[in-house]
Amino acid sequence: MQQCHTGLCLSVYVVTFVLGFPANLLAFVTFVRKVRQKPAPIDILLLNLTVSDLLFLLFLPFKMQEVMNGMLWDMPYALCPLSGFVFFMTIYTSTFFLTAVSVERYLGVAFPIQHTLKRRPVYAVAASAFFWVFSIVHLSIVFIVPFIGPGASPNGTLGSTAAPATPAARDEVCYEDFTPDQLRVLLPVRLELCIVLFCMPFLICCFCYINFIRILSRLQHIDRRRRLRAIGMALGTLLVFAVCFGPYNVSHVVGFVMWRSPDWRDKALLCSTFNACLDPLIFYFSSSAVRATVSSMMRGVRRRLHMFAPCHALEVSSRGTSKSTNDKEPTQEDMNAI
Repeated sequence: MQQCHTGLCLSVYVVTFVLGFPANLLAFVTFVRKVRQKPAPIDILLLNLTVSDLLFLLFLPFKMQEVMNGMLWDMPYALCPLSGFVFFMTIYTSTFFLTAVSVERYLGVAFPIQHTLKRRPVYAVAASAFFWVFSIVHLSIVFIVPFIGPGASPNGTLGSTAAPATPAARDEVCYEDFTPDQLRVLLPVRLELCIVLFCMPFLICCFCYINFIRILSRLQHIDRRRRLRAIGMALGTLLVFAVCFGPYNVSHVVGFVMWRSPDWRDKALLCSTFNACLDPLIFYFSSSAVRATVSSMMRGVRRRLHMFAPCHALEVSSRGTSKSTNDKEPTQEDMNAI
């Protein structure tokens, strides 16, 4: 059974939740408002990416509880396959939507006229529905694997390839200790997930953003600040894609070659977890609506601080005046006495 280091894993989970949830919630509200007013394909894709991140974050507390309990599952068992399914499924929906955003950006600069004439929100809706269904079908393996093989327990795992534990021990963990029959199905499926749901989207994303940067660098009529921001967004997206999703999917390949999960697999999964609080940075650079919302919030905060500051200064001034008056009164009484 893989043992995630309690301090490391819990720290990553907590930081991801604390930073990611409010940021994604802000982005969700912004994109919903934008789609209602004037839907654009890029906004629909980013809205779905936000939904994926929020769904991931909503189930993250179950992983926190599991880590705090020494990787033993003490919650209702029905939540085990559900939380595992959402946890892994949203990782791959994120890769799909990041790739779709890169395609949308590339087409916008490579074929601006044709793309403007042919872009329709319904295409983005259809693509989003396909990404959700495709990911759900592939990650349904989470529910299937535990029932494979004779004497299989419904508490089989997606996390480790150690020798099967006793039934009593298996009932205490969530998706741990696969049987050899389960491994024969799971490890090839993991390899297929790596190739189809990570490698292909990543190659498409690289092609789109490299050409996006190349074309954008030659366009002199675009404001330098906007051009640099767009290039930074493209490079940042590629970096997030590679760093957050790369190690976890490489572990699929290594596991298939070794026919067991590598010892560092749980650490690689932490990189994918951290993606949920990095996506809002992509939202900020990709959407003017998100930048406007953030600017509006900052102005509101500054306005409240300015409202508080004069009141505080007035209170301090009032106290000083009162103290000064009290100091003078005895002096006036002395003058009257004289």
